[in-house]
Amino acid sequence: EGRDGVGKEVNDMCSGIDSVFGNDRETAIYSVIHSRSLEGEPGFKLLRNVSRKSGCDPVGALEMTPGYIKSILSPLGMLNYPIVFITDGQNSEVLERLQNDPDIGPQLRLVPEEASWVGGDITLAIMSNVFIGNPASTFSGFIAKSRLAMGFGHNYLFRAKNDQGGWMTICGDDCIFDRSIMVSMY
Repeated sequence: EGRDGVGKEVNDMCSGIDSVFGNDRETAIYSVIHSRSLEGEPGFKLLRNVSRKSGCDPVGALEMTPGYIKSILSPLGMLNYPIVFITDGQNSEVLERLQNDPDIGPQLRLVPEEASWVGGDITLAIMSNVFIGNPASTFSGFIAKSRLAMGFGHNYLFRAKNDQGGWMTICGDDCIFDRSIMVSMY
């Protein structure tokens, strides 16, 4: 157990990972989806601003459709492993769509409410094999930056549709550090 700057007890940073994987946490292979709606319309506005500067889709990272998720996980062979869903809980439609998908639904894991908190969710996402987040979210940005600092790849925040309608990464890992793109985050 630890303490914050004023001496108040804080939760275990591994509570999220422990609650989902238990004793297998050190060998677990998994992806994390961070679904953040950013309070509805303000979130769409933020993502549109990031989209204009980066070229990412203006709604894809908010909607997190099964097609969007599968375009990332399928080529990596990660649809056969657990997919942990962390969220602000503001848009239950995203979770429902993913739960109802025949490929994603069986692999989807939720952090139990008693183990879900900022520190536990951050640790769970940082330690994942694949991270899918929203480039307009400072929480997703912090996770992606932390993963990059630790040498972890497979961060997917900046996605757009190609001419054939498929999803692709359009702005690599460096974009999360580009102040001209992330101006609304600073």
